Amino acid sequence: MTRLRWALADGATITGRAVLHWGRQPAQVIIGLLFPVLVVLIFGYLFGGAIVVPGGGDYREFLIPGMFAMTMAFGVEATYTAVATDTARGVTDRFRSMPMAGSAVVTGRAGADLLNSIAGLAVMMACGLAVGWRWRDGLAAAALAVGLLLLLRFALIWLGIWLALVLRRPESVVAMQILIWPIGFASNAFVAPQTMPGWLAAIAEWNPLSATAAAARELFGNPGWGGDSFAAQHAIWLAAAWPVVLIAVFLPLSVRRYRRLRR
Repeated sequence: MTRLRWALADGATITGRAVLHWGRQPAQVIIGLLFPVLVVLIFGYLFGGAIVVPGGGDYREFLIPGMFAMTMAFGVEATYTAVATDTARGVTDRFRSMPMAGSAVVTGRAGADLLNSIAGLAVMMACGLAVGWRWRDGLAAAALAVGLLLLLRFALIWLGIWLALVLRRPESVVAMQILIWPIGFASNAFVAPQTMPGWLAAIAEWNPLSATAAAARELFGNPGWGGDSFAAQHAIWLAAAWPVVLIAVFLPLSVRRYRRLRR
């Protein structure tokens, strides 16, 4: 219990360090929060008039939950850059030389990025309300949808941390973009899988991001893409299962990789 208490305290210290950095460099944080808003405005007003939602419904109400999920995925790049930068500059080595818990650096980073994601999701929800989006099935269902969105983000944080500890180079964030952007767009975030070729529709349906977006639409009471596949009928369960699997794989890998950085 004493070791656990110190591990939590050390992790909280690392989280506080990240928050202090945000206060001293607010421009980067603000840009990161506003970029998804720009995407919503582009797709909602520039392309929205040409896109039809299967089964009917307002496209912007279809789009906003998908953008919530996309925002959670786009945050991986920020996680990767922060961890890789600390590793490249020797900050991580300094932490390793201190009498602190071996898991504190990665858990602290995860805590900081989750706080940033909560802020980003709040901004996105405010943007959605401004353009006409509403949740329609009560606060309890909406709270569950928010919880699933943050669970996806928490899972992807560990993926970003692990990749940063493996690659260790901030400039390799381009490789992250090559990974994340196709995954994000090959989903149901912007359009329904029924509009895609058969092979791509299958990929989109089983995309973890699609599961979270579909679950959010269902819980918020917004128009969905429908379908009679297993993925379409069990979106909420898949939205919980996919992140749990990712956390179970990449959390221990991240801690182990951190402890073996110089081996």
